[in-house]
Amino acid sequence: MDLKLIDAQGQEAGAVSAADTVFAREYNEALVHQLVTAYMANARTGDRAQLTRAEVRHSTKKPFKQKGTGRARAGMTSSPIWRGGGRTFPNKPDENFSQKVNRKMFRAGIATIFSRLVQDDRLAVVDELVIDAPRTKVLAGKLKGMGINNRVLIIARDIDENLWLSSRNLPNVLLLEPQHTDPVSLIRYDRVIMTREAVKSIEEMYA
Repeated sequence: MDLKLIDAQGQEAGAVSAADTVFAREYNEALVHQLVTAYMANARTGDRAQLTRAEVRHSTKKPFKQKGTGRARAGMTSSPIWRGGGRTFPNKPDENFSQKVNRKMFRAGIATIFSRLVQDDRLAVVDELVIDAPRTKVLAGKLKGMGINNRVLIIARDIDENLWLSSRNLPNVLLLEPQHTDPVSLIRYDRVIMTREAVKSIEEMYA
């Protein structure tokens, strides 16, 4: 499998050989959906909380007399069927949303996403991405020179301080190392730019 190599002007400057097991797999939509769902579920903090009828602030006084009003009998205003009452099955902070994903499934899912990015021409490779000074304007100019004006995910194996500082203030740019690549970021960003070294690292992890 050959990946498109681009130069500083965004023009095709050759190809980079890559493993078919990572960048030329058949797309498995069900696997990708399960992977993304599990990843987002595992990121939930689970800090929401609701009150039971015993925990809401209420009076124990009977709201109105038992008979003669024509209304349904009521003993407390904390009843779940009353407005302002407690919840029957409330959400609690100790609720566990995590989903288990096997290592083999995760590797196959990431490889499937990379393969789809290649098929859709959303992935390109550069020799290296070096910034001489920590200037956001410099990195923005480099990306604009490549013809990248939309949201872009940059995957680089060796992220120095200049590159990291230059990218953190760009709202449409995310900089990641290969080991921190996640399925949601790969799908969310319109373009993915990888360095040669990052391609080798991705192959070592997911081939």
